[in-house]
Amino acid sequence: MIKGIDVSNYQAPTWSTSGLSFVFAKATEGHTVVDSSQAAHAARARGAGLVFGQYHFMWPGDVQAQAKWFADRSVTAEGDLMAVDWERTGSGTMASNADKDALIKAIKALRPGHKVGLYTNTSSWLGIDKTGYYGDFLWIAEYGVPAGKPKIKAKWTFHQYTNSPVDTNVYQGTADQLRAWAGTGQAVVRPKVSLKNLVAAAKADPKAAQGHTTHPADVKPVEAALVKLGLLPGTYGSDGAFGSATVDAYARFQRSLGYDGSDADGIPGQASLQALATKAGTFTPVP
Repeated sequence: MIKGIDVSNYQAPTWSTSGLSFVFAKATEGHTVVDSSQAAHAARARGAGLVFGQYHFMWPGDVQAQAKWFADRSVTAEGDLMAVDWERTGSGTMASNADKDALIKAIKALRPGHKVGLYTNTSSWLGIDKTGYYGDFLWIAEYGVPAGKPKIKAKWTFHQYTNSPVDTNVYQGTADQLRAWAGTGQAVVRPKVSLKNLVAAAKADPKAAQGHTTHPADVKPVEAALVKLGLLPGTYGSDGAFGSATVDAYARFQRSLGYDGSDADGIPGQASLQALATKAGTFTPVP
């Protein structure tokens, strides 16, 4: 068995990667909440070469809205895992068994290239679940038992066996087996885009002479992504200048994510850059 953790904005994105093979990070909740630390957690996991997954904390009702919220707002990329967290909310409510099944299926329809599974505890699995449906994998939480020994008969993939000092899980297999199963074994090599360099270019290029390029190697993959999404004319797609047309195109992309005001000024941020990389699949963002 191999070990992994799951994190959210309650944990600083400075956790040790030593001894870990995978990490899950919270992405969204309901249809209004986005975890503010998801992009930083994703960057740390990917930088260490770990298999990465994200989970959505489910609320009762609005299944289609929640599926779209998770699919659109998470920073998942090709080969990442996705999970529905089915448990009681802070107010004591809990989504129905039918809605749990429907949400997993709705996410799978929106993200057919990902493994989509269920996170829940043994109490809910044994006492509330009526269908035994968990999508592509079951991630079961049960403390007070040895790692890898949850007291259920269903086939499980991940076991969360403790929350001290952080939620810790095991996978029944090797790191290579997990990577191959998740779909990361044949990962496509894409150019890396530095957020720091990109921001510098977005601030400098529009003010300089036409055709000025600050960091063209970082800008070109982003231009290609904006062209691919129909936000930037193809004539600007490879000049390497983050000029006014590219700033305007990037601002339109930010607005499509729901940002406004200064958050949609055309200057890339970590979350929007990861979202662009995920949607277009043309580059890999780095700090």
